[in-house]
Parts: sequence; C-alpha cells; structure tokens
Amino acid sequence: AAALAASPEGFESPTDAVRGTVSQVTRILEDPALKDPAKLMPRRRMLEGVVATRFDYAEMSKRALAAYWVPLTAAERAEFVEVFKKFLSDRYAEKIEGYSGEEVVYLSERIEGSYAEVRSELRSEKTTIPLDYRLLLKEGRWHAYDLIADGVSLVKNYRSQFQQVIRDSSYQELVKKLRERSLSGETKTTP
Repeated sequence: AAALAASPEGFESPTDAVRGTVSQVTRILEDPALKDPAKLMPRRRMLEGVVATRFDYAEMSKRALAAYWVPLTAAERAEFVEVFKKFLSDRYAEKIEGYSGEEVVYLSERIEGSYAEVRSELRSEKTTIPLDYRLLLKEGRWHAYDLIADGVSLVKNYRSQFQQVIRDSSYQELVKKLRERSLSGETKTTP
C-alpha cells in the first residue's frame, strides 16, 4: 500500500496539482468552440500553455540528456530546454487530441521529501492505461519531470534515443532533429 503523506501547511498536494492540470486540459479538449479544425493551432497553444505551467522542462532535459548535459554551457542548456519543450508539446498535443471522454482515476500518491509520485489510470470502455506522474516540489508547487505511461518512462525513452543520435552523429544533430521534429526516423512534412 502506498503511503499517503500530508503536504506541508499551505501547499497543494501532488494529486491536486495533477488533477488541476488534467482538468484544464480536458476542458480545452471538450470545448465545442475549439473543436473546429481551423482552431487546431490555437487549441494547441492553449494546451501548451497549461502543460508548461506544470512540466519542469529543464529537469526533464537534464535527466533525458544525462551525462551529455554536464558539458553544455548555460546558453546551450537554455537552447536545448526550449527545443525539447517545443518537441514534447507537439508530441503531447498529438497524443491527446484523440481524447474522447476517457475517465482519469487517481489511485494513490507517495511523497518522499521534495519528490512525489501520483498513480492514475486512464479508463475507457475498451482499455485501461496506467499513467504515473513523477513530480518535484519547487517553491511550493509540484512540477512533473517524468510521465510513466503503461510502464514506460518518457524520460528514459528519450534518454536512449538521444544517446543513440549523439553516438551515431553529434549533439548538434540531436538539436537539429528535435528542432525539425524528426527524431526516431520521423520526417516532418512541410507543405
């Protein structure tokens, strides 16, 4: 059984943080005024804005690059975080745009110091997908730094892809691929 710990006085709980963000995302996805295909990009920007307030892209970048993060200059780090953020925002939007009323069920939360894990499930009539959020407490707010979907860590998944690209070519090539949204053999189609 997961230990439930009370958050420090005045702080939100990790589950409240996740639930609040998921609710905002769901509201945008269910808004009839935003379902028009012409509203695709404005809706994506709205989703990005909501997610950006909750995801710690710097922490995700650092963990995904691992040892390759260390030698980067402050400017290179800032550039990588921005490129990775845009890449992830696109990926996230693509995945959730197919949303059709699945129910999110919050199972448990576990807090250890300034780290927490919120376990949830995305349930539909056809399937149940475990979705766990790993969070870090910064200035009184919980920020996600990893998402484990159906047992697969987003950060670990990208770490192995990033290392492959850097080993096969270079760090600069990785940044180029992320910028072009062409990681893992995908090609970005330009009109």
